[in-house]
Amino acid sequence: MQMRLDAIGNVVGRYEGERPGLPCLMLGSHLDTVRDAGKYDGMLGVITAIECVACLSARNQRLPFAVEVVGFADEEGVRFNATLLGSSAVAGRFDRANLDRTDAAGKTMREALSEFGLDPDAIPTAARRPGEVLAYAELHIEQGPVLEAEGLPVGVVTAINGGNRYAIELFGMAGHAGTVPMRLRRDALAAAAECVLAVERIAGAEADLVGTVGKIDVAPGAINVIPGRVRFSLDVRAPTDAQREHAAAAMHAAFAAIARHRGLALDIEPVWEAKTAACAPWIQGQLGAAIEAESLSARRLPSGAGHDGMAMIAIADIGMLFVRCKRGISHNPAEAITEGDVEVASRVFLRFIEQFRPKR
Repeated sequence: MQMRLDAIGNVVGRYEGERPGLPCLMLGSHLDTVRDAGKYDGMLGVITAIECVACLSARNQRLPFAVEVVGFADEEGVRFNATLLGSSAVAGRFDRANLDRTDAAGKTMREALSEFGLDPDAIPTAARRPGEVLAYAELHIEQGPVLEAEGLPVGVVTAINGGNRYAIELFGMAGHAGTVPMRLRRDALAAAAECVLAVERIAGAEADLVGTVGKIDVAPGAINVIPGRVRFSLDVRAPTDAQREHAAAAMHAAFAAIARHRGLALDIEPVWEAKTAACAPWIQGQLGAAIEAESLSARRLPSGAGHDGMAMIAIADIGMLFVRCKRGISHNPAEAITEGDVEVASRVFLRFIEQFRPKR
C-alpha cells in the first residue's frame, strides 16, 4: 500500500486496483480509545483490514476498484470532548470550531495538531469527494452481548443507532429530614427515582430501544436534608430516528406527570443529538453472503454504540461487520475476543472485499 498521513492525523493506505486512480472501497476504524480501555475497540478493524490487503498483495491480486484502509484519528473524543474528528474530516464535515476546544491542560486542538506536525488550516484537504469512495465498510467488536448469547462469531450491522442526551432538572423544596411529614414533602430525589423507573419501563417495552440515566447530582446533598433539587442525565438510543424521538417524548411526558403529581418544577435541556446512520441494505446483503459462505447464520443487529460510519455516511453508503466479544464487555481492560472468532471474521471480511460489487 501507498501510505500517507492526512491533515487531521488519519493514517491512510491505498492498494491500487486493476489500474491506477480507480474509486475505492474504503475500510477502516479508529486508532484511539478511551481511558482504562481494552485492546480491540477500533484497532481490530484497522489491523484486520490491513491483513486482508496483505493477502491480496501476497497473491498479486488486483480488483476492479482500489482498496483504502484508514486508521481514523480521535473517534472517541476523550481529549477534547468532540467525537468523530478524523472521519468527519474525510467526509468534509469537520467543524472548525473544534480547533478552539481545549483539553484538561488548557491546550487547544489547534495547538495540539501543530505540535504533532500537522497544519490545522489544511484539514479541508483531508476531505474526499463522494465519487472517490464506492462504500465504507468497518469490522468492529460488537461491544455488546447479543452474538455471544446466540453462539455466533460474527453479525451484520443494520444501523448505527442514533442518540439523544438530555439534562433533566427537578426543583422541589429542601427541608429538615426530621420535621417535615412525608405527605407534605416535595422531595426532588424521590421524583427522580420515579423518573428513572419510567425510563426503564418505556425503554424496556420496545425491541432495540435503550434508555439510560447514568449520572445524578443531588442538592444540597446532606444526610439530614430533604433533597430540594436533582439534576440527572438521560441517554436515549434506537435504530430509527422515529422510534428514538417517540420514546424520548414519552419519557419527557412521564417526567412532567411525575413533577405535577409531586408539586415540583421540571426543566429538560437537550444536550446532544446524533441521527441514526442506516447501513445500506445492498452492503448488508454482501456481508451476509460472505458469512453464509462460512456455513454460518448471518445474524443482523443494530449497533448501540457510535462509529465512524456516522460521519462517513455523508459521502458513501456504509456497512459494518460485528465480531463477538466476551460477555459484551468493552471500554474496559477486560475486553476480550478469541483467535477463532478473529480468524472467521477475517475470512468473511476478505471474501466480502474480493466479491464486492459496487451499487449500480
